[in-house]
Amino acid sequence: MRGLRLEVKEVTESGVVRHILAGQEKQETAAESRSDPVEVLKDSKMSGNDDLATLRQSKLPIIWVLGGPGSGKGTQCARLVAKYGFIHLSSGDLLREEVSSGSERGKQLNEIMATGQLVPKDIVLDLIKQAILKNVNTAKGFLIDGYPREIQQGVDFEDKIAPCSLVLYFDCSDQTMTVRLLGRAKDSGRVDDNEEAIKKRLVTFHEHSEPVMEHYKAKVARIDANVDPETIFNLSQQNVDRILANL
Repeated sequence: MRGLRLEVKEVTESGVVRHILAGQEKQETAAESRSDPVEVLKDSKMSGNDDLATLRQSKLPIIWVLGGPGSGKGTQCARLVAKYGFIHLSSGDLLREEVSSGSERGKQLNEIMATGQLVPKDIVLDLIKQAILKNVNTAKGFLIDGYPREIQQGVDFEDKIAPCSLVLYFDCSDQTMTVRLLGRAKDSGRVDDNEEAIKKRLVTFHEHSEPVMEHYKAKVARIDANVDPETIFNLSQQNVDRILANL
């Protein structure tokens, strides 16, 4: 696509991009003129007939990692990777990588996100699936960061990929998360790290996360994330070790 200059500031895990569109000179390709990019992605066959038997038979731990903005789940994921050798996957990172790859799918995703639309859920799931299968022969387990964000995403994941072994939920008070995010804003420069935006993000998080926690309560390990990182990590280790012992 020539003449389109797009500055992307951030892609969230749910596939929303905050962006600035400038110098807009667009020449439509044939594909653009005849199809909505969302429909093109939905209609295309993304991953073929991937054989999931290896993954399902391997009994590799698959751990969903959930927590509000500022709960510290990113820090804990990094420590769990270092401790256990897990593969850390984030849907937001996978979307960014696909867009930057310059692939045909990446171009379609870029168009969708540039207009503020949500990336189709099945496309996000397919990106996660491909990343898991790519690493299945060498991985010791998988941390799926920020997923699922709603019950149906979890149901689809377990149906189309493999059962989740554990849900690590970093349970943190809104007050603590707000203080951490405001502190981070001094260095990050993120436009959504201001008090009003934080309040909205927390409301959205609770609305989506609580039904997920209830639906998967048999697999959920609630970690008190209001305390120091070392204590949080020790609690996380205990739950991961328990799961590993039963695989």
